[in-house]
Amino acid sequence: MFYIPGYDPIHPRRYRELYRKEGAEQAMISGYSLALAAKRTKGPYGWHATAEMDGMRVETDLEVLVWSDIVRGSMEATIPGTYWQLLRTAWIYISSGALRRLMRLRKGPVIAALYPVGMLLVQAILALLLAWGVAQALGLLAGLAGLGGSLAALLCSVPGLGAGYALLHWFKKRDGKFFAYYLMHDYAHTAAHHGEMAPELEVRMRRFRELISEALQDKELDEVLVVGHSSGAHLGVSVLADLIRAGLPADRPALGFLSLGQVVPMVSFLPRALRLRTDLQYLCQREELAWVDVTAPGDGCAFALCDPVAVSGVAPKGKRWPLVISAAFTQTLSPERWRQLRWRFFRLHFQYLCAFDRPGDYDYFRITAGPLTLADRYRDRNPSRSRIDLPISKFTSVAAE
Repeated sequence: MFYIPGYDPIHPRRYRELYRKEGAEQAMISGYSLALAAKRTKGPYGWHATAEMDGMRVETDLEVLVWSDIVRGSMEATIPGTYWQLLRTAWIYISSGALRRLMRLRKGPVIAALYPVGMLLVQAILALLLAWGVAQALGLLAGLAGLGGSLAALLCSVPGLGAGYALLHWFKKRDGKFFAYYLMHDYAHTAAHHGEMAPELEVRMRRFRELISEALQDKELDEVLVVGHSSGAHLGVSVLADLIRAGLPADRPALGFLSLGQVVPMVSFLPRALRLRTDLQYLCQREELAWVDVTAPGDGCAFALCDPVAVSGVAPKGKRWPLVISAAFTQTLSPERWRQLRWRFFRLHFQYLCAFDRPGDYDYFRITAGPLTLADRYRDRNPSRSRIDLPISKFTSVAAE
C-alpha cells in the first residue's frame, strides 16, 4: 500500500503511529488481529503489517510517499508574505469564478477555505487596534510631560507599531491552536499556479510513480493499493494516470486507488488545471484499476459525495470511476463518539484513517491489510444515492490526445 498524505508538514512517522494506535482499536472492536513491524521495502518511510482476518493471514507492506519537505518549504512565508498570499489567493478564486461555483457543491470546505482569511483579518485588526491604543497612550503621556508636535507623534507611533507586530507574531507562534497560517499556506499553495502543478511537485510525483511501478513488477503480490487523502487524492489521480499511460505489466498484481476526504474541486475548478482535468477524464475510464472515493457529509473539510470527475465537468460517456460512497460518520460512529468529535473539524478530516466503533462496509484497516482487493471488496457496492454528479466547473478544458 502506498499512502499519499495531504498538505502536511509533519514527519511521516505520525502516520505509522496513527495506523498502529487506531488499527489496534479497530481490531479489538471488529474481532481481528493486526500487528506492525519494521519496514521491509526500499521506499522512503513505511512499515510492515501482519493481519489475521476472516480466517486468512495477510502480509502488507505500507509506504508513505513523502512530500512533507515541499509543504514545509511552502510554509516559510513571513507575516507580511502570508497576508500577501491571502490577497492573491482570494483574488484568484474570486476573479476566476471558482469560489462561487465551489459554493454550489458543499458549504463546509468553502467555509474552511474562508476561515483563514477571516481569522487573519481579525488578527490584523486586533494588531492595528493595539498599535493605535499604545500610540494614543504614549501620546497622552507625552502631552502631560509638555511634549508635542509631529516628532513626538512619530516617536509614540513606533512603539505602537512594534506592539501590533508583536501581537501578530504571538498569533503566528500559536497557530497550532488557530490553524490560520497553516490553512492559508495550504490554499495559497493550491492556487499558486492557478491550478497548474508546481514544478517541484511534478518531480516528486515522478518518484512516486517509479516506486509504484516497481511494486507492480512483483508477481507475488495480490494487490498494489494507492491511498490518497485530502490533497493527496488529486496527486494520486495524476500519478496513476501517468503510470497507466506509460503501460503496465501484463502479468501484474491488481491495482486499486482509494481516495479519502478529497478536495479535488479546489484545484480542478481553477482555470489552468488542465493537467488535473485531463488526468481525471483519463483515469475514470480505465479498466486497469479500481477507484473508490470515500467521503462523509460529517467532514466539513472535504467535498463530501461530490464525484470529482463529474463535478469538474470532464465525465466522458465511457466513465467507470470512481465509485463514490459515504463513510457515514453519523452511522459508523456511536452517538457518544460522534458528540466527542462533531466540532473537531480537523480530527474528523482524518477519521477515514481511524477506527470506527460501529463500522460499516468502510474499514480502513480491512481495506489496507485485509485479504480482499479493493475491486473485490466493493464489487457489488452501489454508489451513494446522495452523491453530486452534476457538471459545475466553469473550466472544463483538457489536453488533446
